[in-house]
Amino acid sequence: MQNNTTLEQRTPTILQASLPLIALIVMLGLSVFLFGEDSSYGPNQIALWIAAGVAIAIGFYNKFSWADIEDGIKEGISVALGALLIILAVGSLIGTWLLAGTVPSMIYFGLELLNPSWFYAASALICAIISLAIGSSWTTAATIGVALMGVAAGMDLSPAITAGAVVSGAYFGDKMSPLSDTTNLAPAVAGSELFSHIRYMAYTAGPAFIITLIIFLILGFNADGSVSLLELEKMQLELRNTFNIGWVMLVPLLVLLYLAATRKPALPTVFFGALLGGAWAVIFQPEMVAKIAGGDESVVGTAKVIWGALSDGVTVETGSEDLDQLLSGGGMSSMLNTVWLILSAMTFGAIMEKLGLLQRLIAGLLGYVKSIGSLIGATLFTCFGANILTADQYMAIVLPGRMYREEFERRGLDPRVLSRTLEDSATLTSALIPWNTCGAFMMGALGVSPWIYAPFAFFNWLTPLIALAYAYTGFRILRLPVPKTA
Repeated sequence: MQNNTTLEQRTPTILQASLPLIALIVMLGLSVFLFGEDSSYGPNQIALWIAAGVAIAIGFYNKFSWADIEDGIKEGISVALGALLIILAVGSLIGTWLLAGTVPSMIYFGLELLNPSWFYAASALICAIISLAIGSSWTTAATIGVALMGVAAGMDLSPAITAGAVVSGAYFGDKMSPLSDTTNLAPAVAGSELFSHIRYMAYTAGPAFIITLIIFLILGFNADGSVSLLELEKMQLELRNTFNIGWVMLVPLLVLLYLAATRKPALPTVFFGALLGGAWAVIFQPEMVAKIAGGDESVVGTAKVIWGALSDGVTVETGSEDLDQLLSGGGMSSMLNTVWLILSAMTFGAIMEKLGLLQRLIAGLLGYVKSIGSLIGATLFTCFGANILTADQYMAIVLPGRMYREEFERRGLDPRVLSRTLEDSATLTSALIPWNTCGAFMMGALGVSPWIYAPFAFFNWLTPLIALAYAYTGFRILRLPVPKTA
């Protein structure tokens, strides 16, 4: 994006370009210190606004008008609008799929995979399936992950390896799920399309996860089981007592996958999946619908429940607090905080770009970038550094994405290369850093520090290494088509 500068506008210095970023780092550090894992639910947004204010003050000093800055904000936010609409539709889809028994059935069949002889690998696979179904690594770790940690303790298995398996599986599912907010954010920042972005990620995430499962199989080869597995069998029983469980409940998922595979537009596909989930709830979960409606089995009562699932999600009572947490939620309203955070991050990035501050910061880095491999490597490293400095994966996606997008375009790289690179590093390394919101959450949920489980979160560090290998070999690095000359 080019700045509409005039002769009066000053070129920013490196100190000016650094000040908003320094302010953001300080504010985010205070945010995490004061609010902990709740910092992403308001405090981080305020930190972004204050840092944006610092940038605006520098812009005024450099003779930019408010009209110039406002135009930059509008243009920057517009990049993410498509993703924001998809995220809202995803909220509706989660609500109706919970009600329809689609997500509960996926959890039930996932638990069927657990066997003491391959506990670590099965734990990773179960968390991957569930995270893929709900699009949330945090919810997966805080529910099924906690249950698996308890089973591991009962079987006298390593809590560090188990936590690494939970994190690996949860982040694979999160990364590959169209329901995930980061999976929607990365292509929005890079300018690629959601489902093509997911398909392209499979080239790095797929091999990394296969290698991860093989390593966990080797580590757990001699593991012995015990009756503590009754804890998960009890969870399956509670699922059967609450929902009608069956393979037919997975039809909405199969329809969504078909539409995605045939490259239908993401927004109508996801919202159609949400409406299909509502219809499935009426057909296959009438008892649950009537229970939420307070016993009202009329057409009006049923419509109100489905409408409420689309807008505000559902609250499920199974008798298990952990299972209730896993099966309750969704609705467009559940995504409003994520939308708030993305809008705030995009506003900060747009202001930094409009005022030439991002370009000033990146100019020094690009001086050392001579090849496609080094460009992708620099992006991977910047995302990891952003996770360390800003303590939030959203910022680690948005800021490097805004910084490097123009250079990727200039070198003729397909936008999917950038969006995949952002996910391969920013999304995955966030859980490896103790003071990052993701690392702090995982430590609180699983009771194991990232310092301890990080060596066993194989998927989270294998993926960026594979991405780096692809970058320097040129394997699966897509380029934009060369325009035909007359």
